[in-house]
Amino acid sequence: MSTQTATKKRRVSRGDIFVNGALILLVVVWLIPTIGLLVSSFRTRFDIQTSGWWTIFPHKEWETTNTIVIPTDLDRNGVMTIEGAQGTFDQFRAGVITGNNKQLVWVGNKRLGRIEVQEQKWAMNLDFTLENYQQVLGGKTFEVRNPDGTMTTVQGDNFWGAFMNSLIVTVPATVIPILIAAFAAYAFAWMRFPGRRVFFIMVVALLVVPLQIALVPILKDYVKLDLNGTFLGIWLAHTGFGLSLAVYLLYNYISTLPREIMESAFIDGASHFTIFVRLVLPLSVPALASFAIFQFLWTWNDYLVALIFIGAKPGVQVLTMRIAEMVGSRGNDWHLLTAGAFVSMIVPLIVFFGLQRFFVRGMMAGSVKG
Repeated sequence: MSTQTATKKRRVSRGDIFVNGALILLVVVWLIPTIGLLVSSFRTRFDIQTSGWWTIFPHKEWETTNTIVIPTDLDRNGVMTIEGAQGTFDQFRAGVITGNNKQLVWVGNKRLGRIEVQEQKWAMNLDFTLENYQQVLGGKTFEVRNPDGTMTTVQGDNFWGAFMNSLIVTVPATVIPILIAAFAAYAFAWMRFPGRRVFFIMVVALLVVPLQIALVPILKDYVKLDLNGTFLGIWLAHTGFGLSLAVYLLYNYISTLPREIMESAFIDGASHFTIFVRLVLPLSVPALASFAIFQFLWTWNDYLVALIFIGAKPGVQVLTMRIAEMVGSRGNDWHLLTAGAFVSMIVPLIVFFGLQRFFVRGMMAGSVKG
């Protein structure tokens, strides 16, 4: 018996090691590009264009220690011998390693070139700056110093207005469906009325309907009602698209609340509204927080719905639309694109880490009964 127990323990430990190792690997794979994005958002334009973000860690790189004048009588079209190293012009342009671990690099053209002698030395590129975020958030003109010492005037991107617009859109579009869905879920779980089961089946069936098929009909109605391009229009759209999932999640949780609590409240003369406000809402915080994470992240990162119902009005553009415009106009300015990406990630990260302790409890709601 003891041998079988030891064998089972070894199998369990191996399984735990495999699962934990796979999870760690998955986390590392996801974290590496995120860390690279964060580091790049604080680097200068020149550093991003000339080196990788990983150069902030200790590494060896070639550093020029001496310059050699190329003799005029050297045959530049054939194999040349310089400082004991042999190679053609193309090979010296790429870099030729000498016997003493030095590198000879041809700089310039064949006629007016020179040889730079380079040695490998430990280095860390820690030249960070906040100018990227200032350009992204400020919307003003900035003077940027180039590597050759000259100054270039660039126009910043006004992300602050789009940031506030995203908050104005996302917060009501998260709170409104939560309130409506909580009332509906309580009614489906604890109230008896004709057609209750049919209505609940219809709500669940809406989960499989793609929202894309509803965009054009809703847009036509919005044009008639003059709601297109307004915050109210996009609040109603996100509320409608998120209600089905909200009702389903909250119903699974509210229906598992102890019946004894509800019966005691009814015996004491409490109405459905009192029970909902005083008992159900406080007990349903995990489920409410779980859906709040889903709805907030989806609305904050949404581009399609905002593009359809807000359009090109600059006064109400959200953050995702400004980022899309910046990708089109500043496709090579990675120092600004990475800064803009992290500006858009700040609020979702705060919301997720602030509510994540409720996340698992809310998602497990209704999975185990009895």
